[in-house]
Amino acid sequence: MHNAQPWRFDYAKADGLLSLRIDPDRRMPHADPSARGLHIGCGAALFNLRVAAAHAGWEPRVRLLPDATAPESLAVTTFVERREWDDIAGLYPAIGRRRTSREPFSDEAVPEALLDGLRGAALSEGARLDLPDDWQLQAVLDLVRDAEHEEELSPAVREEIARWTAVTDSARHEGIPVHALGPRSYDGRAPVRDFAGGRHVEGRGSAVFEQSPCLAVLSTREDTREDWLRAGQALERVLLQATQDNLATSLNSQALEWPELRWALRDPVSATGFPQMVIRLGYGPEAPATPRRPVSDILAIT
Repeated sequence: MHNAQPWRFDYAKADGLLSLRIDPDRRMPHADPSARGLHIGCGAALFNLRVAAAHAGWEPRVRLLPDATAPESLAVTTFVERREWDDIAGLYPAIGRRRTSREPFSDEAVPEALLDGLRGAALSEGARLDLPDDWQLQAVLDLVRDAEHEEELSPAVREEIARWTAVTDSARHEGIPVHALGPRSYDGRAPVRDFAGGRHVEGRGSAVFEQSPCLAVLSTREDTREDWLRAGQALERVLLQATQDNLATSLNSQALEWPELRWALRDPVSATGFPQMVIRLGYGPEAPATPRRPVSDILAIT
């Protein structure tokens, strides 16, 4: 959430064990009180680790939630020499190219073959990717609008967002910089979150967004901490595959940050289960990179 990068990695040379844990300074107690979003973000980082290891010729063996007495410990990974080709190794070039775009997308439809590939990417990680039909799409958009209204009425949530959003150029290694805010929506139905929150941003324009956005809902069958970590890995696999397919993507978790709205997003007549993220897909301009924390901030070697 908000490019907070809430992960820490610890590598123990003696036993070759790489541990992933929560960085408690990056929690969002108002927007993410259950830490569901934090787990999803860390799960995405874990998938990138798996891809990088496979690309380097290693087979990563991951154990989720290894210590029930230490809730900040999310995963431990060991590495053995790879004997067989792993398909995820081919996603490695997409890691550096992946962006979240808050720009308008074109009206060009995403081919069904690419959508099928994204569905398969989610299934490979134990999740599900569903594309709402026209009626369901309007329901999703209505819930996002409801979430925007809830956010407007919550000073605590707005303050939390402001902490992670720059409205002037900044040298920070985290959060959403001004160049990644995108234009204000002048018209259109695409659910693109306005992180400026009504604050003035020098030089920021407005644009017309899609009237019929291509949205996908990523979900899991259950809703435990382990499911959240699996959802994060599935999310990143979908995003990397989309990047490889030259698709633009953006994420929207607004409706999922309010329990009553998240519940309403479930489809009771399908196996969708628990929604974890709404993904917008399409074709658009290349988005700018957002900052990343230095390796020395997120990795300790002992």
